Amino acid sequence: MGFLTNLINGISLGSVYAIIALGYTMVYGIAKMLNFAHGDVIMVGGYICFISMTNLGLPPVVGVLLAVVGCTCLGIVVERLAYKPLREAPSLAVLITAIGVSYFLQNAALLIWGANPKAFASVIPFPSVSLFGGQLVISSVTIATVLVAILVMVGLTLFTSKTKMGKAMRACSEDKGAAQLMGINVNSTISMVFAIGSGLAAIAGVLLCSAYPTLMPTTGSMPGIKAFTAAVLGGIGSIPGAALGGVLLGIIEIFAKAYLGTQFADAIVFAVLIVVLLIRPAGLLGKEIHEKV
Repeated sequence: MGFLTNLINGISLGSVYAIIALGYTMVYGIAKMLNFAHGDVIMVGGYICFISMTNLGLPPVVGVLLAVVGCTCLGIVVERLAYKPLREAPSLAVLITAIGVSYFLQNAALLIWGANPKAFASVIPFPSVSLFGGQLVISSVTIATVLVAILVMVGLTLFTSKTKMGKAMRACSEDKGAAQLMGINVNSTISMVFAIGSGLAAIAGVLLCSAYPTLMPTTGSMPGIKAFTAAVLGGIGSIPGAALGGVLLGIIEIFAKAYLGTQFADAIVFAVLIVVLLIRPAGLLGKEIHEKV
């Protein structure tokens, strides 16, 4: 049962990466920028849920909702203050600003909540599921994580293809100038993208802390980097690609830890990314864009 256990754990971890990667891929696909502060929004969502449940004594569901609302508002504020003034700026300026916002959020968390690890209580109150006479145990957090990832991916796909705002996002992704000429408010559309991405980061942060119940100001840093890797692996800008990349990355990481050792797991993950990009530079499900010169 060891192989099956590792596979389930890999899918669970990959589902968290997939939810985070969806935020990355939406922002890049529409705003054409890499929001490296996205991983720190995960951490903020975890802290909001933690404070809601521990200090305020609120139910887990309310804590999750407050985390989503808080991170959604944070995403809008960050976009308006840090990124909107740089619409026409070079890509390097936007990248440096994103890194600056990331450090600001980490140090603000250090000042507010301190550097000591916090014990995070799971928000999933259901018992684990035992199969094959107890030889295989699937935790409720694992089941919830996979289900949430599926719902998020399906919901985002329907949102971008069926709703007016979703179609506006796709139009901005293709050509912002043409979209603006057709009456689409590009600034509002990009703000909505940041709001959705930050809300997803809050959900991912709560699920991540439930699965690995330790919360620190650096909680989202490494998962954020790996989720960005997953988005690139699957094809950044593609919603199915982000989901596929996240799940594959989670499975590769868990199997690498199980059979090669923890110290080699990250190296194997990034080595796989390099190999895939050498074969398919646009990612597994990404589309190659040919520019006419």
